[in-house]
Amino acid sequence: MLTPFLTDLIAVLVLCRVAASQYSSDQCSWRGSGLTHESHTRDVEQVYLRCSEGNLEWLYPMGALIVNLRPNTLTAAYKYLTVCIKPLKDSRGANIYLEKSGDLKLLIREQDHSPNQVYCYGIDEGSLFIEATLQQDISRKITAFQYELVNQRPGSDLHTLSAPCRPCSDTEILLAVCTSDFAARGTIRGVTHDSELRESTIGVSVSKLYRQKSKIFRAAGKSRRWLGQIRTPLECGVNPGNGEFLFMGSMHFGEARLGCAPRFKDFQRIYKEARDKGQNPCEIDTD
Repeated sequence: MLTPFLTDLIAVLVLCRVAASQYSSDQCSWRGSGLTHESHTRDVEQVYLRCSEGNLEWLYPMGALIVNLRPNTLTAAYKYLTVCIKPLKDSRGANIYLEKSGDLKLLIREQDHSPNQVYCYGIDEGSLFIEATLQQDISRKITAFQYELVNQRPGSDLHTLSAPCRPCSDTEILLAVCTSDFAARGTIRGVTHDSELRESTIGVSVSKLYRQKSKIFRAAGKSRRWLGQIRTPLECGVNPGNGEFLFMGSMHFGEARLGCAPRFKDFQRIYKEARDKGQNPCEIDTD
């Protein structure tokens, strides 16, 4: 049920009667205070962010924000962009909606989010409308989240960061080894499952590191191996397996998420067949 404030604001949105636009200083992140709304608690402030990732921090939430997230350059793939936001652990003081043409759809209710939970939606679904909830004491309230703009392939699930729970095709494997944020040859040390987060964490021991965007894998003493963790949806049913794999995937919110993970001997065969036909997208040492 909409609050009287929200009902009034829908009309305000349609008529575009909003407060003066507020641009972030670096176009990637914004930090502001609701105290500027203290005498105008029904103000709606516009925030424009033009980056592939960043964060927002709203101190002492009062009134409302409309947050417009866009890439810094528009391309033909714009319609396939997914926006993912990850509330900070102690984020409080506001409900977050999707707003499009004056219609509001609840995305995150205050205090409903779980630690580390990520919420994703298609960029064409609208802007973020952040409404401060009524509080007796706003002194300890901060609404804060990180965001990412992610390229999704047509037909993929727009509401998750993870790859689908299916084996990758040969073509997907060849592209992944050349373009993934990380690619590593190694074995599975163990798997833990978290039913609350609906995720599995794979402990990996790496013998050959092809690429890593961030320090996912760290040297393990003098053993010439690297250790690290990779996350994947719980529904994928990952279990410890013997033998070597080629782990590939992407980084989101500082965490490694699994994409493709063929057995290494299968990757060697796929890569050799492609190279013999001159169809390998990049050169990889498979020895």
